[in-house]
Amino acid sequence: MVATLYIIGTPIGNLGDISFRAAELLKTADLVACEDTRRTVKLLNHLGIQVKLLSCRAQNEEFASEKVIRALDEGKTVAYASDAGTPALSDPGAVLARLAVEAGHAVIPVPGPSAFAALVSVAGGLDKTVVFEGFLSPKPGRRRSRLRELLTMEAAFVLYESPFRILKLLADLAEFDGERYICVGREMTKVHEEYLRGPAAEIFAEFAKKEEQIGEFSVYVSGKKTNKRVN
Repeated sequence: MVATLYIIGTPIGNLGDISFRAAELLKTADLVACEDTRRTVKLLNHLGIQVKLLSCRAQNEEFASEKVIRALDEGKTVAYASDAGTPALSDPGAVLARLAVEAGHAVIPVPGPSAFAALVSVAGGLDKTVVFEGFLSPKPGRRRSRLRELLTMEAAFVLYESPFRILKLLADLAEFDGERYICVGREMTKVHEEYLRGPAAEIFAEFAKKEEQIGEFSVYVSGKKTNKRVN
């Protein structure tokens, strides 16, 4: 029996960004697998939905996927949602999707919010090719080495970073190529949403003035050949 696993994009901040289709599938699914049940419950409560939940996070994705496959084998409809945004983009979901396909089930995307796409849409970049890199290594040596490699590309790239390491990342960008055009998105779609655009050195200087960094960050870095400032 072929059943369907829906991979659902959920809001990255503003709950109003959930699509009608995503809400309907979450409501009618027999099982909702999710990265963090506590986060998903907040969304479901906002939508007035009650449904059986299964934790499926990076640390237990393979084990939890077995439970999802069993549900699919029984003909049940399953929806998967990560904490925020689109699954498998620096979030769990890829392992589950592959195992479901290998088990002979349909895996269908339900497009929705993505910090990557949201940032690219407002970055003002002029690049035709954009590489999604996600989080760099927390280890300084590896982070700096990979960043140097990325900066040699003609393509732009997008990084995600935590409030604890964003200043270090911006310091590295300013050191390696202070004139490189970047756009930093903070708390996108949320109450304190903010975007800073300009040369890496200038953006680093702005962040360095703050006593602490608050929120989640996404960083767009222009490609080597399209390094132009957008005023």
